[in-house]
Amino acid sequence: MEETTSDRPRVVVVTGASGGIGRSTAVEFARRGDRLALLARGDVGLAAAADEVRALGVEVMVVPTDVADHAAVEAAVERVEAELGPIEVWVNVAFSSVFARFEDITAQEYQRATEVAYLGYVWATMAVLPRMKRRGRGTIVHVGSALAYRGIPLQTAYCGAKHALQGFHEALRCELLHEHSPVRVTMVQMPAVNTPQFSWVLSRLPQRAQPVPPIYQPEVAARAVVFAADHPRRREYWVGASTVATLMANAVMPGVLDRYLARTGFSSQQTGTPRSPQDPANLWDPADGPGGRDFGAHGAFDARAHDKSVQQWVAHRYPQLGAALSAAAGLGVAVLVRRSRHRGFALSRHGLAR
Repeated sequence: MEETTSDRPRVVVVTGASGGIGRSTAVEFARRGDRLALLARGDVGLAAAADEVRALGVEVMVVPTDVADHAAVEAAVERVEAELGPIEVWVNVAFSSVFARFEDITAQEYQRATEVAYLGYVWATMAVLPRMKRRGRGTIVHVGSALAYRGIPLQTAYCGAKHALQGFHEALRCELLHEHSPVRVTMVQMPAVNTPQFSWVLSRLPQRAQPVPPIYQPEVAARAVVFAADHPRRREYWVGASTVATLMANAVMPGVLDRYLARTGFSSQQTGTPRSPQDPANLWDPADGPGGRDFGAHGAFDARAHDKSVQQWVAHRYPQLGAALSAAAGLGVAVLVRRSRHRGFALSRHGLAR
């Protein structure tokens, strides 16, 4: 039976917890009764996220942190363990990026996006993993994307970071397996999700950015993260039928996808509404920091987003469905055998059997 660690409250840390997937994930853990530490840069968003978690009756602390700062992440880990206790689950979610053609991104912007969306995961893992290994327990969940496998235009910084994260995750997992470590690391590959990123990520597109449909609500992503934390032996989880289709197609015909995305990838990521120069950009400073506002977990696409995923329902029930299919197959074989024996007996009575 697959390992699960869901039977008692734990100390859980979520980065990028002020909005989007991180915020929904924090709420989902809180519903389970886990104690939460929330990390992000935006004070306003962090405070609102903490209020949501606190309303569910669990202990929560906020630790304003820029995950691109290795020393700040180390200090955050020290503080969480001193005030809440040993960290048992760490969820890496925080990211920032730039929506633009590659040639329209400056070197400084590219570096900053990579430091947050890739090195932020590395720094956090570097800070918490030794503690988990010393205690002989712990789980690290990386929130990835279908774009960890399949790059798309206008998102070279994000796709590059997610591809790097995928390689880091695989290499680290191999090392832990080699050591027979009880510490687990897993990754959750997300579809397009209705988060505030499309309202606050730095953009140089002529129109407002949007996720490529189909779009899922952040609660779908959060359920996947919590399930992965409870069942961390699996190397990765795919969320949404669109993720499954994209990754399978990319495995067998990547060149065809290159040409398809060259034709459709620019228009499918823009709404048709002109972008305003006054739109916030959170690459250097949080849009939900002092003087900003709380953006919440959801983005601007509620009317188009799905709050359920049939693929996720199936993926979270593989053992049960496998057992049911095996039982059904066994029953079918038994019925066929009985029918065959009955038919053989009937034939022999009529002198037709040899």
